[in-house]
Amino acid sequence: MSRDLAGHIEDTRLADALSERYLAYAMSTIMSRSLPDVRDGLKPVHRRLLYAMQQLRLDPTSGFKKCARVVGDVIGKFHPHGDTAVYDALVRLAQDFAVRYPLVEGQGNFGSIDGDGAAAMRYTESRLTAVAVALMDGLEDDAVDFQPTYDNQEEEPVVLPGAFPNLLANGATGIAVGMATSIPPHNAAEICRAARLLVDRPEAATAELLALMPGPDFPTGGILVEDRDAIETAYETGRGSFRIRAKWAVEPGRFGTWTVVVTEIPYQVQKSRLIEQIAELMEQKKLPLLADIRDESTMDIRLVLEPRSKGTEPEVLMETLFRATPLESRFSLNMNVLDRDRVPSVMGLRAVLRAWLDHRHEVLVRRTTHRLGTVGKRLEILDGFLAVYLNLDEVIRIIRESDEPKPALMDAFGLTEVQADAVLNMRLRSLRRLEEIEIRKERDALMAEKETLDALLASDRKRWAKIGKELESTAKQFGTGALGARRTEIAAPPRPVDLSTALEMEREPLTVLLSREGWIRGVRGHGVEIEAQKFKEGDAPLFATECQSTDRLCLFTSGGRAFTLKAGDLPRGRGFGQPVRVMVDLPQDETVIALFTADPEGRRLLATSRGKGLVVREADLMAEKRTGKQVLTLRDGDVAAACIVAKGTHVLALGENRKLVIFPLDQVPDMARGMGVTLQKYADGRMREIRVFDLAAGLAWQPDAKSRSAAELEPWLGKRADAGRTAPLWMTRKGG
Repeated sequence: MSRDLAGHIEDTRLADALSERYLAYAMSTIMSRSLPDVRDGLKPVHRRLLYAMQQLRLDPTSGFKKCARVVGDVIGKFHPHGDTAVYDALVRLAQDFAVRYPLVEGQGNFGSIDGDGAAAMRYTESRLTAVAVALMDGLEDDAVDFQPTYDNQEEEPVVLPGAFPNLLANGATGIAVGMATSIPPHNAAEICRAARLLVDRPEAATAELLALMPGPDFPTGGILVEDRDAIETAYETGRGSFRIRAKWAVEPGRFGTWTVVVTEIPYQVQKSRLIEQIAELMEQKKLPLLADIRDESTMDIRLVLEPRSKGTEPEVLMETLFRATPLESRFSLNMNVLDRDRVPSVMGLRAVLRAWLDHRHEVLVRRTTHRLGTVGKRLEILDGFLAVYLNLDEVIRIIRESDEPKPALMDAFGLTEVQADAVLNMRLRSLRRLEEIEIRKERDALMAEKETLDALLASDRKRWAKIGKELESTAKQFGTGALGARRTEIAAPPRPVDLSTALEMEREPLTVLLSREGWIRGVRGHGVEIEAQKFKEGDAPLFATECQSTDRLCLFTSGGRAFTLKAGDLPRGRGFGQPVRVMVDLPQDETVIALFTADPEGRRLLATSRGKGLVVREADLMAEKRTGKQVLTLRDGDVAAACIVAKGTHVLALGENRKLVIFPLDQVPDMARGMGVTLQKYADGRMREIRVFDLAAGLAWQPDAKSRSAAELEPWLGKRADAGRTAPLWMTRKGG
């Protein structure tokens, strides 16, 4: 740094400085870490790993080398990042349960599907697989561009030639700044057949491609049960998801008993964690049909599920497991990749295949041009050899007698400088008649090859025909045997299964307790003594609701929002339960004003503190999402004050101003949601009490619980939205 710049401070707006640096970070994350290249399907760390291993000559026929050596070369020459991150990337490329077509062959402990980690890099060894060799085939033939490494000491490929369709075959996942990618693995032979169709018919539609390439092919197998129309839409747009189920079969036992054996689990599901989750759900009695689960896996997966009763249908048992456990999972499709211009883009299946084929065409042209140059140089040398073979004695004389034999040879035989150098470097034993015959044979073969190469460069049709043959060769090489056979079964969406029996079996009485501090739990049985239950210090019960474990509860808040809770999902036992805010997205400034068992036929009166209200069906209060459902619309400063059963003939509204009005319930409209109508008009103050009751039966008011007849209440009868008259002393003295 210049001495003049030392201590120089430049004023810059903080917003400009932050945006500039954040943009640089975001672009670095997107292009250099998270998104794969559409041409070879690799991220920079994977590309550098493979290239470093090729430089170490770790091909499939060579011996293994320590992974520490490979990682050292990668971080020292190409990838200046932590060794742990690079080794983790190397390990994943070698795991046959994580990668459909492993690019690295590992020797040693490379982890397991149970979630076990790999051994340290100083213990494990690795080398390239045939798939990786196919990806790099052509690097030495000027097939792709090279760029300087981070320290300008060496060069690395910008992209690999990619004879293997790696992006779709092995898939990719990654999270960048503001974007992500998620591409499932596919069958390489099917990809090549679909690509071949695109070569023959560039206008082929996505549906035609999917006839040859029906969907993902996960390394762990499983069954794809997604709807065909949804699959086609996903591949057409590049966004969607796939539903995968475990593969299972029934094994009969003695005396009519049976067990279910799971042999394949969904992709990216850890077997050990799956077993733990099932065991936890059994302990919580959320899997009433399952008696036990055993892991009898060796090299292959074998999970044994025992039903609680042999009379249970296997399909019903598995349906309860699919709904509650990761035995059924979804894998998202988001084909967000870097296109040939290194720009992030979400592509459909046809665009991805087209980009890969265009890359293969460019590689073919570059390799052909490179080979043509090599052939031309060799032909030039051979022509020089043949020219001097006609007069070897003169050549020998010139070399022996001339001080500068090179220009003399060039003048005597009309040789180029390259030809003269080749003649001067020729060995004496090559000066025999048999050698001349071999040179003529080589020249004739090279001339024929040159004509073929020239014809290939001159014809677009011939180039695409050659690419088609390469696709057939790739499909044959990687589409046979255990590696190439399809593992994921394509099935139709499952038919609905009646789970009423299962739900009936787990039905039991519960009392749900919600405390003032927001802790919720279920206690088995009805008629529970609330005072005998334990709460946290300083906490106390707020609501106690009796229900069945199969019921759904509605939780209504002061913000006018309704949430739905499944009684069977609530924590049980002797503990304090769980914060209700963990189960639903309840805003911090809202409180619970009602908790009740939802009755699809029931109706509720909702009222605000400013005297607005409406009647809503309890079915309209149900919302399965965590964020709940906004039912009561509130103005600034207003809050929901009541959510009571709308069963009766009249509504009683009492304000803080001691004004009372009683009006017919049918004057309040039934609505699904909204602000409602005015129930009682206030000049000042707010609503104090609201009730729904049967006027003919009278009104019981605490604390004396004396029933007031319709005649006694007649002075306060009016219409909805009236201000009302002053309430009697027995109502306002101590409240109800």
